[in-house]
Amino acid sequence: MNFPFNVYLPALAGAFLASLLSLPAWRAWCRRAGLVDDPGHRKIHTAPVPLAGGMAVLTGMVIPLLMGMVAVHWTVPSHDLEKRLLSHGFDRRAGELEAILLGAIGIVVLGWLDDRHELPPLVKFGGQLLVAAVVALAKVRITLFVHNLAFSYAITILWILTVINAFNFMDNMNGLCAGLGAISAWFFALIAMMEGQYLVALLALLACGALLGFLPYNFPKASAFLGDAGSHLVGYLLAIMAILPHFYTPQHPRVWAVFIPLLVLAVPLGDLVWVVALRWRLRRPFYIGDNNHLSHRLVKSGWNRASAVLFIWLLATMSGALGFLLILRAGG
Repeated sequence: MNFPFNVYLPALAGAFLASLLSLPAWRAWCRRAGLVDDPGHRKIHTAPVPLAGGMAVLTGMVIPLLMGMVAVHWTVPSHDLEKRLLSHGFDRRAGELEAILLGAIGIVVLGWLDDRHELPPLVKFGGQLLVAAVVALAKVRITLFVHNLAFSYAITILWILTVINAFNFMDNMNGLCAGLGAISAWFFALIAMMEGQYLVALLALLACGALLGFLPYNFPKASAFLGDAGSHLVGYLLAIMAILPHFYTPQHPRVWAVFIPLLVLAVPLGDLVWVVALRWRLRRPFYIGDNNHLSHRLVKSGWNRASAVLFIWLLATMSGALGFLLILRAGG
């Protein structure tokens, strides 16, 4: 955790500002393009709301990342310790970074198409599968101690698909999905810092900052929504953040540490399992939305929507903090 914070803080702040400042432009573009969420069944807004969140969050990540790469390779003195560390990270994981960026763009395009044309479930699932496969081919993969390539591909693709859809399902109230994404990204950043994985920490901070920059437009009242483009992107980024850190290494052979991502993402994953199981029990298609999510149940029990979202954020903070404390107690 001793990496200079004058690198971490600009990443977080740069992503926040890029997302915050680009959102009005993306919102205006969405209105012109007709990319809006109209009022309707199970919706509380009475006027069309632009689906600009996905583009703003992606902008918040890409612009600071590109600026940072330029700074590292062209403007920072060669003897600077930060430059050497970051340059080594960028060079060593260049292929992975390119695949992650390509996947982020691909998942936003897929979500945009779904927002615009309401893709059939199989088509949308096929697009998610393609993005997950591209990332896995770039060696961003899970092993879980099983040194078998086919297993690694299968579990990685399954994980990415699961987390994408978990966050897509959680995009059912103002601020809920984006806030959960920011909280989870923050804890992945802290864990990566503890493990000395500087590049992973920077990517997680970029995701956290970009989501925080979007939240003022989305909570408690919304002048923009994430849309499927945004919720898919949030899930994709968090799935990747869970894969990139090396929770188990020869230096730190902690078998239990592989459960840390499950703690950080416990709330969206738990909600996904609950809702899917309930829909199957009721013999309803699992991909058709309903009002049985935790957020809806809190509102039905008397909570207002903002309070329900804040409570779920608190649950996510507690489960993420538990994961971080487990790493901290083990000494990193």
